[in-house]
Amino acid sequence: MNGVIILLPIALLLGLAGLAAFFWALRNNQFDDPDGAAARILIDDEEDSV
Repeated sequence: MNGVIILLPIALLLGLAGLAAFFWALRNNQFDDPDGAAARILIDDEEDSV
């Protein structure tokens, strides 16, 4: 029972820190181009590889 008293606030704080980091990344436009990296591998840059 003592472990629950210690671990529950730690888990809540870590969860809130993760949520705050997600909202910070969302506010700073970190998720603007989710499909860009997936489509970029299909682009053929022949003149750059020579």
